[in-house]
Amino acid sequence: MTTAVANRLWTDKETAARLDIEPQTLAVWRSLRRYDLPFIKIGRSVKYDPADVEAFIARRRVQVGESEV
Repeated sequence: MTTAVANRLWTDKETAARLDIEPQTLAVWRSLRRYDLPFIKIGRSVKYDPADVEAFIARRRVQVGESEV
């Protein structure tokens, strides 16, 4: 895998697919600042770093025996 491919930013559609949500949900999260999922604005485009998305998923992990918050 080349560095350009490895460092490629994801679109709303790609990010939403990884999170198993609708792309519109990401727009709501951004506007309400609902979750701590970093995004990058380039003009009108919104992009996500795959490493940030994976870290976001990891932060959502609930260990057995812990209560959900």
